[in-house]
Amino acid sequence: MATLALPRARSVRERVRQWWLARLPATDEHVLTQRNLYVLPTRPGWMLAVTLALLLLGSINYQLNLGYLLTFLLTGAAGASVLVGHANLRGLRLRVRVDGDAFAGRPLPVRVALQAPGRRTRWAVALAWAQPGADPVATDVAGGAAEVMVPLVLPRRGRHRLPPLGIETRYPLGVARIWSWWRPSLAVTVWPAPEPSAPPLPAAASTPTDAADRPLAADGAPIGASADLPDGVRPYRAGDSPGRVLWKKAARHDGDPAGWLVREATPTTGDTRLWLDDAACGLSDVEARRSRLCAWVLQADARGIVYGLRLPGCTIEPGTGPAHRRHCLEALACH
Repeated sequence: MATLALPRARSVRERVRQWWLARLPATDEHVLTQRNLYVLPTRPGWMLAVTLALLLLGSINYQLNLGYLLTFLLTGAAGASVLVGHANLRGLRLRVRVDGDAFAGRPLPVRVALQAPGRRTRWAVALAWAQPGADPVATDVAGGAAEVMVPLVLPRRGRHRLPPLGIETRYPLGVARIWSWWRPSLAVTVWPAPEPSAPPLPAAASTPTDAADRPLAADGAPIGASADLPDGVRPYRAGDSPGRVLWKKAARHDGDPAGWLVREATPTTGDTRLWLDDAACGLSDVEARRSRLCAWVLQADARGIVYGLRLPGCTIEPGTGPAHRRHCLEALACH
């Protein structure tokens, strides 16, 4: 029965904790004051309290003056450590910002800035997210300011608000835990985790615009082409840019545009546009398709390919660059 009661007690305690954390107001910054700092003895603190009680009983029973002295000296030191630990956190101001990209299941670099009034060093300040298995990160606030990175792992894609952040210290003796909770108002967009071994990019659609598709003249030759002229050169037409005119040859015709020649623009082989389509992934699971499309977006962006994205109810026209990449990843996160 004891083995079954212990997990149940932990579950009830966790539910009460989550209910209490959900009632905290979301704020942009958090200032530690006497109203939001809490104090409880640690396990070593409880052991010290039991030891002091035994010392006091022994001193009373045997009328030991040195026993009284030791008991009250240790009690005073423990009480003073609680006041010092409370002052160690009181007055701290916390702000949070997110650096880097947020992918589901990967550590998100979240930086917490701590500011303290005055120049006194605040020792052994620990920060940890309210998540199962979250490891605390400890730092010292020297010179009135410090910044520490507290990694955060969000398992699902989408728009998420940061979980509550716990701040605590057990300085200086470790007999008491002084802590506070902060619920940041900052929200982040978590992109799908890219597929580790994604297949190659799908084939791009090509729109030919080469010489074979140019308009033809009445004699069947492409407009602008002439058998008597070298490749890349054609007769001048009204509206041509002056920068493309061959002025050395034009000088021989005494300013008559009929004999001028211009450099012809190099024909392109096609307007290649890559479409990343949700229906072309070949996967039945929605999350698996988003993961594959995320990997394709990253591949296309790294190779400098012009690409677009098609999702159910959302179409992003082809483009390139960091802004286009972010637009596509945000669409994958929220659709």
